[in-house]
Amino acid sequence: MQGVLVLILFAVWAAVMWLGFVYVFPVLFPVTLAVAGGAALGLYYLHACRTLAPSTLEGPSPVAAPDVAYRNYLLGQVWRDWWTITRTVVPRVWTTASRTVRWLTRTLLLGGPWGFFAFPFWLALCAGIAAAAVPAAVFVLALTVLYGIVAAAGLAGWLACVLVLAAVERVFMAYGRILQTCPHPFCYERIALPEYECPGCGARHPRLAPGSAGAFRHVCRCGARLPTTVPLGRFRLAAYCPHCGGRLPERIGRVRVEPLPFVGGPAAGKTTFMVLGIRALHARAHAAGGRLSFVERRHAEAYAAAIREFQRGGRLAKTGPELPLATMVDVDLPDRPGGRASARSGKRGARRILYLFDPAGEHYTGATEVESLRYLDHGEALVFVVDPFALPQVRRALTGKERELVDRAAMSSDEDPADTLQRVLNELRSRPDRGRQKRVAVVVTKTDLLARTEIGRGLDGGVRAWLAGVGLGNTVRTLEQVAGRVRYFASGLGAEPAEVAELLTWASGLGPGTAADGAPAAAADPEPPGTAPARAPWPVRGRGAERVPAGYRLGRLAVLGGLSLLTVGTVTGAVLAAAQRLPDLTLLARPPF
Repeated sequence: MQGVLVLILFAVWAAVMWLGFVYVFPVLFPVTLAVAGGAALGLYYLHACRTLAPSTLEGPSPVAAPDVAYRNYLLGQVWRDWWTITRTVVPRVWTTASRTVRWLTRTLLLGGPWGFFAFPFWLALCAGIAAAAVPAAVFVLALTVLYGIVAAAGLAGWLACVLVLAAVERVFMAYGRILQTCPHPFCYERIALPEYECPGCGARHPRLAPGSAGAFRHVCRCGARLPTTVPLGRFRLAAYCPHCGGRLPERIGRVRVEPLPFVGGPAAGKTTFMVLGIRALHARAHAAGGRLSFVERRHAEAYAAAIREFQRGGRLAKTGPELPLATMVDVDLPDRPGGRASARSGKRGARRILYLFDPAGEHYTGATEVESLRYLDHGEALVFVVDPFALPQVRRALTGKERELVDRAAMSSDEDPADTLQRVLNELRSRPDRGRQKRVAVVVTKTDLLARTEIGRGLDGGVRAWLAGVGLGNTVRTLEQVAGRVRYFASGLGAEPAEVAELLTWASGLGPGTAADGAPAAAADPEPPGTAPARAPWPVRGRGAERVPAGYRLGRLAVLGGLSLLTVGTVTGAVLAAAQRLPDLTLLARPPF
C-alpha cells in the first residue's frame, strides 16, 4: 500500500515538474526577466535623476567649492557623477536581488511540503532575476559609453575653443605690440599674464585665460563669470602684478605699456621737463578730442601741485632718493584732428599707457644704482636729459657774473652727463638686443637760462651741433649708433607746448610727432587731468556661490537627456521584442488537447 502511495506521489510530482518546465517556466522566466530588468533600469534612472538634476553644490554628488575657480565639468565632475550613480545603484540592485532570491527560497522551497512541487516556479523566478543582470550590465556599459561620448564631444569643442581664443589673443597682442610690465619699485618685471581680481568677492585669479577652468568664461568661487581674454573684456577687471602684487593700470593688456625713462644726473631738470611734457601732451589730446588721465590719484595731485608751483614762479622739490613708482598716464589720441565729434565716432587712434620713470639723479651716479633700475630692461625709448651747466666745458666757459646768475637761478650738479649716459648704456648692453633703442630724445634743459650766457648763444645753430661743440661729440655719436632715431630738443620754462608735445608724442610711440600728425596743442591750459576710469568695470553676473556653474548644469542636463533617450530606447526595444515573442509564448502555454 505504501509503495502504491509513493508511486502516485512520484507520478504527481513528475506531472507537476513536466507542466512547470514545459508550460510555466517559458512564460514565467521572461516575465520575471522583464520585470527584474525594468526594476533595475528604473532604479538606475531614478538615482541618475537625483544625482544630475540638482543645481546646488549639495546633493548625492556634491560639487566642492574651489579655491579660486571651477574646473571644466568634463575634466572631473562628470566622472564623479557617473561613479556616484554606479556605486549607489549597483550595490542596491545586488542587495535587492539577493534578498528576493532568499525570500523566494524560504517561501517556495523551504516553506513546507509543497516545496517539492514549487521548484519550477522558484527556478523560473530566480533564473529570471539572475539573468536580468546581463541586460543591466549592458545598460551600465551603454551608460558609461554615453558618458564617454558626451565627455569626448564636449572636450573636443572645449579644446577647439581654447585653441582659437588663445590664438586670437596672441594675434591681438602681437598686432598691437602689447607690452605689459610692472611699474612698482623693486619689481619692474615683465608680465605675461596679470592676476585679475573678481569684482564679486575680490579673489585673485592667476590664470584667467582659456584653459581647464573654461574657454570663454571662468566661474569664480563666488559664482561670478569672468572673461578669459582681452577681446572678451578681461581688461575691464582690476589687474595686479603676479610678482609683487602691485595694482596695474586699467586697460592693461588692451593698450600697450610704453616705459619712458628720463635719464639724467642730479638736478638735471628731469621732473620739470616731465611735468611740461605731460601738460603739453594733455593740451594736445584735449585739442584733438582725445583724452589723457593719470592712473594714480597721487600722481594727479602731484602734477596739479607742480603746475601751481610753476604759476607762482617757484621751483619743484627735489625728487626723493627711493626707487620710483612710474608716473602712469593713460593717453588716447585720435587718428586725425576732428574735435570731439570724431573721437566719439569710434575712429581708432593711438593709445598708450605711459610709464614715466623719473628717479632721483643719484640713481644714475653709480653702476650699482643704475643696475637697480630694472625698468630699463623693457623699453624701446628713453629721454636723455642734459643739464648744460653740468658739462665741464660749459662750466669753464662761464664768466663770474654768468656763474653767479646760474647759481642764483638754478641748481646744477657735478655729474658729467656723458658719464651718466655711459653707465646707462653699459646696463642696457646686458639685454638680449644689446640695448638697442628705437627712439632716443636728447633734451637740453634750462635753455632759458643758458641763452643768457655767451656759450649758450651757439644753440641757434642746432642742439646737436652745440652738444658736439661743448665736448659731447662722442656721446652723440654713441647714441646714434645704439638708437634707430635720435631727436634733439632745447627745453626751458618758456618752451613751446606744441613742440614739447610733438617730441613726447614721437618718443612715446603715439605717432610720428609732426605738426601734421594731429591738432596743435591748445594755447590755454585745459583743466588738469584727473583719474577718470579708462573703461567700464566688469559687471558681476553668475548663478551665485550656492549653485553650480552654468557649464556644470548644462553638462549634467546633456548626460541626463542622453540617459533619458537611452532608457526610452531600451524600454521601447524590450516592448517590441516582447510583442513579437508573445504569440509564441501563447501557443506554448496552450494545452495540447
